[in-house]
Amino acid sequence: MAIIATDGLTKVYGGRRFPPHGFPPRRGEVVRALSDLTVSVNDGETFGFLGPNGAGKTTMIRLLLGFIHPSAGGGRVLGHDIGRESLAIRAATGYLPGGIALYDTLTGEQVLDYLARLYRRSTPLRPELVDRLEMSRRTLRRPVRDYSRGMRQKIGIIQALQHDPDLAILDEPTEGLDPLMQRAFYDLLEERRKAGRTIFFSSHVLSEVERVCDRVAIIRAGQLVALANVAELLARRRRYVEMRLVDAPPVLDGVAGVSNVRVADGRLTCSLEGDVRPFLAAIHGTAITDLTIEPARLEEAFLEYYADEDVAEAERDAVPADDQAALADPPVAAATDEAPR
Repeated sequence: MAIIATDGLTKVYGGRRFPPHGFPPRRGEVVRALSDLTVSVNDGETFGFLGPNGAGKTTMIRLLLGFIHPSAGGGRVLGHDIGRESLAIRAATGYLPGGIALYDTLTGEQVLDYLARLYRRSTPLRPELVDRLEMSRRTLRRPVRDYSRGMRQKIGIIQALQHDPDLAILDEPTEGLDPLMQRAFYDLLEERRKAGRTIFFSSHVLSEVERVCDRVAIIRAGQLVALANVAELLARRRRYVEMRLVDAPPVLDGVAGVSNVRVADGRLTCSLEGDVRPFLAAIHGTAITDLTIEPARLEEAFLEYYADEDVAEAERDAVPADDQAALADPPVAAATDEAPR
């Protein structure tokens, strides 16, 4: 079952058709924050939504929760239409916004109580979350204005998960957390996954996406460029190999998966892709003093999709005039002046 499903979801900013009174009609610059995005998130999976700042991650989340409306396309969250049933979606979803803002005059406990009442649900997970994230009773009775950035982030995590939602949408959730609290947070996510809950995890921190996510979508300038299991992405990545030689180097010409072979000063380096067994068979019997095969990282897969800077610059430019005309009257909802994030 798809907990989240979008079909051609598009968000356009700019291109207003109705200027202020007394000004001639004009079409402004059109920016596509999201373009024809079609993805689905399965029940019980941890899904990573990956991209650099400004790629459209937060815009996607705001569309899913009904805070803004699509210019074209649509979607469903927990079976509810994002355009017509946003209140039902928000009532059933735990949400941690990026850069969460809290009421500074309230205590941490009062903030959690207030936000819990908005969901109109009990908070069975709060005691455990408070304990695991080391928010003492004394700390929760202090005003939020006295909290550090990390403590505010902990409050954000607790309020998003305390009512044990079927779906949690988390935007840059580890921002401001120290390494120990990050580890505690990852453990919490793993427990929620084992309990059958679904996590939509938006981040630009590649290491944490690789650590906690089952599948990942990579977006670039508002467009989907990859959708795959994390393991599949890693399996296709090239590893860096370095070996220190005693005598002559092994013959690696034509060995499956081996490329970029260089030999100098008793050192051989190469790139290795896919199955390592042909490479290991080829170097069998070679006198080697040291061998390093670096593990594949999601970072390499990510950077591959962002390697062409010229294309990236072109995508960040304004939409061509023909596209502006086509987008001037969006089929679902008129574009707004909101700035994409």
